[in-house]
Amino acid sequence: MTARTLTCQVASVEDLTPDVFRVRLEGRSEAVAHAPGQYLELKLDDETWVPFSIANAHRDDGSIELHIQHWPERANSQRLREMMERGGRLTLRLPGGECVLVPDSARPLLLVAAGTGFAQMKALLEAAFAAGGAQPVMFWWAVRERRDFYLESLAREWAARYPNFSFHAVVEEPLEPGFEDERVFAHQGRIDEALAAGLDDVSGYDVYLSGSPGMVYACIDTLAPRGLEPGHVFSDVFAYAPRQPLFPALETATTRDTSNQS
Repeated sequence: MTARTLTCQVASVEDLTPDVFRVRLEGRSEAVAHAPGQYLELKLDDETWVPFSIANAHRDDGSIELHIQHWPERANSQRLREMMERGGRLTLRLPGGECVLVPDSARPLLLVAAGTGFAQMKALLEAAFAAGGAQPVMFWWAVRERRDFYLESLAREWAARYPNFSFHAVVEEPLEPGFEDERVFAHQGRIDEALAAGLDDVSGYDVYLSGSPGMVYACIDTLAPRGLEPGHVFSDVFAYAPRQPLFPALETATTRDTSNQS
């Protein structure tokens, strides 16, 4: 889709935690069309556009959902919060990004998010559920502490509703007893460490990653020796913070093996 500039109305602002708030925008359905997993850019002023993942698959009602981390000490964050609370109309540019579902893929899905990276994964999951596929769908969500699972209830709802879906919660501190449930699992530590301990083989999977470049590449380095395929891993990080080679450990091993054979 070609990116376009448009205006949308702020419909609601809702605090999900003291640090994260949800914004619902309304516009013309055809104007806000996007593929699940894409992002928009919000205009703060003539020089400043701020990107946010669109937290919903396209809806015919023209609505857009954003999940925004609020940092009171950061000037742009405070300006953004004030703009949202005043309501009115905002200028957007969308859609952007290539981290979208592979059309008609029946491969199992592994989705990994840190913090508000949940927003992008939510849009992808909504589309996957709507497609009605029966392939396994694993969602891993990493945060600092439990309160940062700002839509934990939604992830649990998916686990209860879809037999092919599992929710893996990853936190730095231990989760209290009783957190786990059917298809809901608890892990402690860094997300790459949790993936290493919890997964043996991801060959055949489409893998989607949403987080900082450091987080994304740490996960790739963990999953590469477990069968991750370069053509089936997707992240917006590849566009704004590319790494060559994408799988350095495997390339080093291949180079060493070739050298030993010559």
